[in-house]
Formats: sequence, structure tokens, C-alpha cells
Amino acid sequence: MVSRTTSDLSSLSGRTKFTAPAPIKKASDWLDGIEFSPNHPLIDVSQAAPTEPPAQALREALAKFVLNDPKAHLYGEILGMPELRSALAKHWSKSYFGSVAAHNVAITSGCNQAFCAVISAIADQGDEIILPAPWYFNHKMWLDMNGMITRPLMTGSDLLPDPNNAASMITSKTKAIVLVTPNNPSGIEYPDALLNEFYELAKTRKIALILDETYKDFRSKDSPPHGLLADPDWDKTLIQLYSFSKSYHLTGHRVGAVVGSSTLMAEIEKFLDSVTICPSQVGQYAALWGLENLSDWVAEQRKELLERQAFIRNSFDPLSGKGWKLMGCGAYFAYVQHPFTLSSFDLAKMLVEKSAVLALPGEMFAPLEMVSSKQHLRLAFANVDAQKLKILLERLANFRFQLAP
Repeated sequence: MVSRTTSDLSSLSGRTKFTAPAPIKKASDWLDGIEFSPNHPLIDVSQAAPTEPPAQALREALAKFVLNDPKAHLYGEILGMPELRSALAKHWSKSYFGSVAAHNVAITSGCNQAFCAVISAIADQGDEIILPAPWYFNHKMWLDMNGMITRPLMTGSDLLPDPNNAASMITSKTKAIVLVTPNNPSGIEYPDALLNEFYELAKTRKIALILDETYKDFRSKDSPPHGLLADPDWDKTLIQLYSFSKSYHLTGHRVGAVVGSSTLMAEIEKFLDSVTICPSQVGQYAALWGLENLSDWVAEQRKELLERQAFIRNSFDPLSGKGWKLMGCGAYFAYVQHPFTLSSFDLAKMLVEKSAVLALPGEMFAPLEMVSSKQHLRLAFANVDAQKLKILLERLANFRFQLAP
């Protein structure tokens, strides 16, 4: 008789055990078993992704592509559709007043994969990556799963990282500093001077400066996001990440990009070939069509988001009077400090039950030693218009619990 054993999930020993559960999924689980009344519906400010579909014209172009072009259903180039790489290079060169060529661009299955590909190309197990805290949690998760050491660069009340503090943290094992601007979770836009300091630091110390610019199209200023591409040797230091998901509402199509050196692209190609072989042809076509046809549409999205940001800033006084603080507001995010004795994690769960608000606690974006994160919440307003924002702020102002000293 053959002896059979059943699988014991507790015995799984892969590297995923070294990181936290998926935060968005964890927060959405708080909704289980709760019914919200029509008069008091849930306001979901947990996820930083648009839920509205792409522009009608883009959807119609996609339908024709899927119906009529056989390439829509076949493997493509590992580093992405040549036409899209070229178009993004031209867009980048124009937007940044710099010089970017198609061989400096790789198209990925979303910006998360862009980060994973870059880290896999530049760092090894045991290497160190500097992340300002609060950070984008998926960055930390990937470093954990790959046995890399995250060095938290603590930010102060202005939520801006200090280059001098970063300089003191660099060791022989440091491979990169990662910055997200406009920032997720804080919404803060990093000033040009600050980015220049970090660039010079990385260049001098011969490490990479990785800029995640997922939300660059929603900046408050019309000027170029920064001037780092003016350096003719930018590709020896700078690596930029981008997402088409937010600007063109293509979240489900998973299209992102890396801008960097051709040497980096050769290494990224190995990673992509082993993971997805190539990005979605349909998603890439949508991104290309968007780049070529939707500049006015993206400008309208930006205008609406800037109006929401202004509404939050102009309407926050009632909350300030009750001990709340607006720490950052930009792109898709308002980052707030609450006045209660509750941790942000417990408060976020209680807000679902008591106030029909689903927000993410600051603790999801920070290391344990960053005690201040227990007082923070991220409010993502990508899908919340001014009327709902008014209700959201009223619900937060009306929440009652014991105040912290």
C-alpha cells in the first residue's frame, strides 16, 4: 500500500514568507460581512487607481485592433512594441527637455513589474536599497522576497527625505536610492533642488537613483518634472519608472515602462523573458494610442485632480479644529494625521464599521520603528469627486474616540 501525505501549507518555505500580506487585499477584507445602507454608502479611498474606463475613442480604437490585427493575439518583442518604445522616448525627451532614445526604454507589465525588473538587474541577495519612509509598500515587499535589505530613510513632518541622512546610510552594499514623486502615499511633490541633490549623491557614490514617476502627469506645475536628463551622462545614474495605468485608465491592461541605459535594458530583457515573455499587445497598443491622441484628455484628468486637491486643502479647517492635520496633498493622495489614541490600523478598521470609510493606515507604508505612522492615514481620491470628498471630510470630522495627549 502506497503511503500518501497531504500538503501542509505551513511547511511552505518560499521567499514570499518573508514579506507582509498584500495590503489592499487585507484592507478590503475588513468589508466582509458589513452591509452599508443606501443613505450611508461606503466611501472607498483605499486604492490609488482610477475605476472609470478609458476614453471612449481609445476603447473604440482598441476594439478595432483586437478584431482586425492578428498581432493583438501574438507574442511581441520582449522589451516591448518598437513603436511604443520610440513614442515614449520622444514623449520623455519633450517633457524633460532631455535626450532619450528608444533603446533607453523597456515596456513592462505595469510599473510594479518595472520596479521588480530593475531591482533584479542591479542588486543581489544581501544588497541594500534605501527607501524613504513612508514608502510604497510593494517596493518593500519585492525587496523582502528577494532577500535584499531595506534601509529606511526616515522623513520628518514635511515628509521630505534628507540627502545628508541618505549619504550617511550608504555602504559598500548599497545599490540604489528609490524615490517616488509625486509621492505615494503622501502626495508630496519633491522639489527640483532636492532631486538634484539626490542625483549628485547617487552619481558621486556610484549607485543608482531610481525615480518612480507613476503620477508625473498629475503634478501641480506645468514645468518639466525635473532637469536630471540634461546631464549627458544621466543613464549612468538615473533610472525612471512610469505607468500608463493612471494617465490613460489602463489599470487592467498592465502597461508600465523603464527608462535607463541600454546596458540596463539588456539585463531587464532577461528578467522579462523569464516572467511574462512580453507585455500585453492590447495594452501596449492602448498606451501607444493614448500617447499619440489623448494629451487633451489627460490634461482634463489632471485639471480635475488638481481641483480635488484644492477642495481638500480649502475644506480641511473643520478637521484641523478637531486635531487632524493635513500633512500632504497631491496626485491621488491626501496624507493625514489623526488625533486619537488608536493606532492607524485600528482606526482604519473602525472607520469602516462606524463611518463607512475605507482608508489605508500609515502603518502599511512604514517600518515598525516609524512610530509616527500609527497616527497617519492615506486617503486616495482618484475616484472621489468633490461631493463625495465633502461627505468624506464630514464623516472624519464627526468620528469620535479618545483623543491622544
